[in-house]
Amino acid sequence: MTHSQLMLFVKIVETGSFTKAGEQLNMTQPAVSRAISALESELGVTLMIRDRKSGVILTDIGLRLLAIFRDILHGYNKVEQEVTAEKGFEVGTVRVGVFPIVSAHFLPKILRVIGEKYPGLTFELHEGTIDEIKKWLDSRMIDVGWIIPPSNELETIPFFRDELCLLHRDDHPLQSRPTIHITDLDNEPMIVCKGGFVTPIYELFQQFGATLHAKYDGHNISTALSMIQEGLGVSIVSKTSLSLSALPPNVRVRTIDPQPFREIHLAVPSLKEAPHGVKLFLQTARELYLSGDRNH
Repeated sequence: MTHSQLMLFVKIVETGSFTKAGEQLNMTQPAVSRAISALESELGVTLMIRDRKSGVILTDIGLRLLAIFRDILHGYNKVEQEVTAEKGFEVGTVRVGVFPIVSAHFLPKILRVIGEKYPGLTFELHEGTIDEIKKWLDSRMIDVGWIIPPSNELETIPFFRDELCLLHRDDHPLQSRPTIHITDLDNEPMIVCKGGFVTPIYELFQQFGATLHAKYDGHNISTALSMIQEGLGVSIVSKTSLSLSALPPNVRVRTIDPQPFREIHLAVPSLKEAPHGVKLFLQTARELYLSGDRNH
């Protein structure tokens, strides 16, 4: 097995296409096919099946070997970064997983600062849901990512404490209350956004003995705002995510007492085994947004 064969195999899986993988690695399609055939011949197993309708399908052994191949490539990358760092240079690729709030509010500044300090580092960005980021970290598809706890087997460091607030239409009965407590929301029809809000909100209702009536599930703030406008319910969202969308004139933002929040953490499969470039990324991120106690 060669480094290029393993890299090609992983790239085919990630792009779902022999052609796209070849284009990204500057290889012709016949060369791609020959490289994968040679790899399968050497191992004596079939790793993937090309299907006209479904694209590339991994066999059971191909799926099991994918994580191992990623670990091997991760090792190559780590060696390169450690050797160049010893020589006084920082080079390599850091694969980063982000969800929309992070990519809009935190990532650009981090990339600018680290790019100025370590211009030899490059970054491969993967944007998805928090569940997807956790899966990418588990499968070693990415090196570091932002998540909402719990973190399972991942190692994390606190990054940011995101305050939560309540949204309701301006003619809602809650408008007359000077302050909103979680118990005021007992059995209130709730629009629950799944972008990392579910666990903190359920824990909040459980803490105060209130019943969370999750009548609607959404996936982004814009959808929740539209549903609130129609009087379909209320929603608890983060103040940071709320800044990504324009607030409709008939929707009110209310503070909840006591002030709830959700923790945003940076996560890696292993802090000890993280490549030098990943450690520099973590260090830069924490220097700019120290733990979860500072707002940005």
